[in-house]
Amino acid sequence: MYKKLLVLSDTHGSISSLTAALAWAKSFAPSTAVFLGDGISDLQRAMTNAGFSCVWQKVRGNNDVGAPCTETAVFDFGGHRFFLCHGHRHDLYRGTDLLVSAARSAGAGVALFGHTHIPFVEDANGILLMNPGSVGNPRCHAGPTFASIECAAGKPLKPEFWGIDFGGNISPVSVGNSYW
Repeated sequence: MYKKLLVLSDTHGSISSLTAALAWAKSFAPSTAVFLGDGISDLQRAMTNAGFSCVWQKVRGNNDVGAPCTETAVFDFGGHRFFLCHGHRHDLYRGTDLLVSAARSAGAGVALFGHTHIPFVEDANGILLMNPGSVGNPRCHAGPTFASIECAAGKPLKPEFWGIDFGGNISPVSVGNSYW
């Protein structure tokens, strides 16, 4: 049976976009959501606004000064191991080698990251790399984005990307594997 994981990053104070994403996510009732930094303080207000609740896996980003969580984390979900980071310590603007190495060292088959504000997915030598983009400060033509991943033990992961329009409507977004 597939379980769905919600993946968000880089809200940078955009409570309205985050609220729209969380309200939309209630339709599939994820048991777990991931936040990849830069806006951790936005979560509680948006969850209250959206009437949304679940278990969160969170890492802090370079703009989450003093946030009570770590810069990296590893957790298991739906039969897969995930490495989480914001990405600012992994030299992403020069490529993904450090990120792949960190995920591999953690025994993870998936590395979720933010920081670049650009949605991205790629298989890098057996490690699935995925950036949901930015809910609050996008740097791509798609506008504000986030992602979900369908997970089941022994099955391939099914990542999906979602865009938020000015009215707070959610629709699928096509994402390639280049983020520059």
